[in-house]
Amino acid sequence: MASHIVGYPRMGPKRELKFALESFWDGKSSAEDLKKVSADLRSSIWKQMAEAGIKYIPSNTFSYYDQVLDTTAMLGAVPSRYNWTGGEIGFDTYFSMARGNASVPAMEMTKWFDTNYHFIVPELGPDVNFSYASHKAVDEYKEAKGLGVDTVPVLVGPVSYLLLSKPAKGVEKSFPLLSLLDKILPIYKEVIAELKAAGASWIQLDEPTLVLDLEAHKLEAFTKAYGDLESSLSGLNVIVETYFADVPAEAFKTLTALKGVTGFGFDLVRGTQTLDLIKGGFPSGKYLFAGVVDGRNIWANDLAASLNLLQSLEGIVGKDKLVVSTSCSLLHTAVDLVNEPKLDNEIKSWLAFAAQKVVEVNALAKALTGAKDEAFFSVNAAAQASRKSSPRVTNEAVQKASAALQGSDHRRATNVSARLDAQQKKLNLPILPTTTIGSFPQTVELRRVRREYKAKKISEEEYVKAIKEEIKKVVDLQEELDIDVLVHGEPERNDMVEYFGEQLSGFAFTANGWVQSYGSRCVKPPIIYGDVSRPKPMTVFWSSAAQSMTKRPMKGMLTGPVTILNWSFVRNDQPRFETCYQIALAIKDEVEDLEKAGITVIQIDEAALREGLPLRKSEHAFYLNWAVHSFRITNVGIQDTTQIHTHMCYSNFNDIIHSIIDMDADVITIENSRSDEKLLSVFREGVKYGAGIGPGVYDIHSPRIPSTEEIADRVNKMLAVLDTNILWVNPDCGLKTRKYTEVKPALQNMVSAAKSIRTQLASAK
Repeated sequence: MASHIVGYPRMGPKRELKFALESFWDGKSSAEDLKKVSADLRSSIWKQMAEAGIKYIPSNTFSYYDQVLDTTAMLGAVPSRYNWTGGEIGFDTYFSMARGNASVPAMEMTKWFDTNYHFIVPELGPDVNFSYASHKAVDEYKEAKGLGVDTVPVLVGPVSYLLLSKPAKGVEKSFPLLSLLDKILPIYKEVIAELKAAGASWIQLDEPTLVLDLEAHKLEAFTKAYGDLESSLSGLNVIVETYFADVPAEAFKTLTALKGVTGFGFDLVRGTQTLDLIKGGFPSGKYLFAGVVDGRNIWANDLAASLNLLQSLEGIVGKDKLVVSTSCSLLHTAVDLVNEPKLDNEIKSWLAFAAQKVVEVNALAKALTGAKDEAFFSVNAAAQASRKSSPRVTNEAVQKASAALQGSDHRRATNVSARLDAQQKKLNLPILPTTTIGSFPQTVELRRVRREYKAKKISEEEYVKAIKEEIKKVVDLQEELDIDVLVHGEPERNDMVEYFGEQLSGFAFTANGWVQSYGSRCVKPPIIYGDVSRPKPMTVFWSSAAQSMTKRPMKGMLTGPVTILNWSFVRNDQPRFETCYQIALAIKDEVEDLEKAGITVIQIDEAALREGLPLRKSEHAFYLNWAVHSFRITNVGIQDTTQIHTHMCYSNFNDIIHSIIDMDADVITIENSRSDEKLLSVFREGVKYGAGIGPGVYDIHSPRIPSTEEIADRVNKMLAVLDTNILWVNPDCGLKTRKYTEVKPALQNMVSAAKSIRTQLASAK
């Protein structure tokens, strides 16, 4: 019985790639240094999987930034603004597309399906001259082979690549991206030919868009593409991999009829209904790559239950055609529990990170051949039982409070228009008020202070003094720049979700449970293992201290319940909405305490609300109902004069705009600049928005500093579709990943643009 891993984390157990990338970007190390770190990581990963007994080991899942950007490079689909002149794409062009450079902005970045991973969106049109411009897939296959490891090269499938793209600037929005299929397939054929020549016997093509609600013509594109590739694929074994949800019945029919394909991979963790389709008719003689080990969460697999499922599948597809696999790439989980010596032993026994999931996959494969490791299965069964019976998982008071939420929709008593009037009387803000999203740069010194406090190398008194000094620096800078509504910069927080999770019951934390979000950016998701409550105030001390340093309004900064949920590893023993309601009640307590402390503007970030939207339209309404309800619970009891802000970033919001309105926040700041101001189109189409809104005026994920004129141009575009009295001026997102040398001039230009337009508006009256 064979075993297969869809993909593996790239950053390394101690984020080695992150530090190598940042050192290279800062000019502190060479391209050769970066390549050496990367090669060492790849070698370690391949050898680890080979030693664990995995048969189908992936290659080309490593990336310096993102696998979709890698595919763009492979196809030579470089937007003209980067002045690429052909040949093999190097780091300069590659990282300019990802991050922008001094003269041109980066390509759009958005969420990878419903995960917290981001990908770089290809910009395509009829004039793109595709060419084979990156040989990475072949090079990595040869590299692994040189180490004695035969791998399965992984490519983003041609149809999914096009369906995940967008028309380039200047190209009609209605341009049919699938019309480019005939232009990219010749390059896929070149890559496949080179892989065959290098000795590859298997290849994996990821076509995750097959789990979406696809129209007939899009499904036909798969049939056409694989029909065209059939002769090129001859002599190779081909896996078409899907993940993150059920494959709809029509898509299943299309997928399993594709020509030239040897096996099909399915997510059987999030795609349980796909099982019915497999049982109803799986093509004879084809391999089933059964994704029974969860690639998106950190809970140990219930091996006994998985083995039962696999044994039932054996009877359908045949013993020699069943392959045990992960549900998706392990990119979305932490790397290795070995790096967690301080994690509570009971909770640790309930967990499996990527390295442990590799072992689980192989243990299940061996059990199917009759070589079951009884001791391993016995330890697993004991851990499953322990988790179900542990008293630390359940809090009756929390469950009772959550159950009592039923029957109310938790709306504030006054409508948003009346609230904004009351708030303006109190806050006395100018038109086009300026603000930032929350965080300011996290300097080396600041990180040192937090690290030393955590390690008990400095006292609490020293820590508080240092953090207050940092807050004062941030407050003074904002006053100097003449920003209207201030933030304290969040110097006490390493991560917006981790910070709150550390202060809520029902959460556990790792030392090295890092997961890649994009590029070199890693997050360390908390683990929600039990019922959630707030033992004591979490932010009141710091917000009050910051407000005492200025007469301007100071935002209290909170992370919303849906974002805490979606950016955590969530317990899988109760529905997600129940956990979300528990978090909402905890945040509600914090909002009310901030208001009592005199904080008049409170931001409750819901950066990840759109991210959690199910991939299938039939499930949207249920999710949006409880997600939006959870947000309203947090601020239902406060006064009209307290202004509630929320923030959302890097997703396509246009299809959920009515749910965003239904959140009933007083002000929403939202990503806009990197996505070609896509958000504004919804207002051009007639959607009326009465609350305050701040579409981002510049992209903070790029080191590029926008000019005053560029920002003013963006604001004027906004004023063409939004009323002057509701528009705010702000960056796209928080500033923690930037340097002060970038932040200060960018904010200076932002404030100058707002003041300039205020003057123009006043003179026009």
